[in-house]
Amino acid sequence: MGTIKEKTMSVALKKVNQYIEKNPEQNIPKILDWLDKFDTSGMISSQLSVVRDVLNDQDNNWTQLVYSLYTDIDKDVRAKLFENFIINAVVLGLKQREEVMNKYQCNVPWAILLDPTSACNLKCVGCWASEYGHQLHLTYDEIDDIIEQGKKLGVYMYIYTGGEPMMRKKDLIKLCEKHNDCVFLTFTNATLIDEAFIKDMLRVKNFVPSISIEGNEYTTDLRRGQGTYQKVIKAMKLLKDNHLPFGVSCCYTSQNVEVLSSEEFMDSLIDFGAKFAWFFHYMPVGNDAVTDLLCTPEQRVKMYHQIRKMRNEKPIFTIDFQNDGEYVGGCIAGGRNYFHINPHGDIEPCVFIHYSDSNIREKVY
Repeated sequence: MGTIKEKTMSVALKKVNQYIEKNPEQNIPKILDWLDKFDTSGMISSQLSVVRDVLNDQDNNWTQLVYSLYTDIDKDVRAKLFENFIINAVVLGLKQREEVMNKYQCNVPWAILLDPTSACNLKCVGCWASEYGHQLHLTYDEIDDIIEQGKKLGVYMYIYTGGEPMMRKKDLIKLCEKHNDCVFLTFTNATLIDEAFIKDMLRVKNFVPSISIEGNEYTTDLRRGQGTYQKVIKAMKLLKDNHLPFGVSCCYTSQNVEVLSSEEFMDSLIDFGAKFAWFFHYMPVGNDAVTDLLCTPEQRVKMYHQIRKMRNEKPIFTIDFQNDGEYVGGCIAGGRNYFHINPHGDIEPCVFIHYSDSNIREKVY
């Protein structure tokens, strides 16, 4: 955020956040009107319209979710995430990306996914990340450079995949500290989240975990290993007790569809404190992929409808990664809204497509 205009806008938007904090129920709709006027290009107008419609009903699940952010989440963490996500990644970043796209006639992603490491402390059955092996790493300097370059293009949202990103948690916190104008979301098995890391999260305020859970204790431990479920539950309790925002990520397979599609499971996630839930259907990758975990067509149809049903009824934001393309104009990969950098430095169009014709170590910016 280098120009005087951008700095002035950033200050103004921080004042907006302070205004919301005084009375969220009354002031959030007013801010939506303001954002509508700011979005002269219409890039987020449809999303704003949806948010405005759901907030008009004070008793629906979406309203409950939005206002829960003001009762359940630490005030300072909420303020930092508003600044980094709404102000930087959405509003000001949108303008930066638009300028670059117009100048160079290319796509600029909204988010960059990257793998700090291919190493993991678990050996989950059918994990596509194991295709990379367990010895590959991006160095701290490489990740730092990716973020520096991304910010120049207007990218302030970074998502860690793996491997298990928390194998590098000291570096992740160090990056949060240096790039305190960005949001960092991490897909994690959560088994390495402890009290010390919770303190780090409260300090940096811009780190949000998305915790892998695959239903109940039986279905989670079946694929991820004995005792994993209880470690996940402990991590979620730590996050909730410390008023930190988090979500979950669920891979639905032939073995856990009945559990993941149930209201009881979704209600349990809400009770645990999760604010969002990603759903991915199992995709076999590699010559030795486990095909028995593939869902049947009937199971995929069931999850398609259940995820949308929960989205309309429960105070948690559910995201159907493969099937929500209808809401965003199709596939968002390949640099349209995101791309992936694997732990070898290869630039891939998607985390599920292990193909690359470029490597960050071979092409210098």
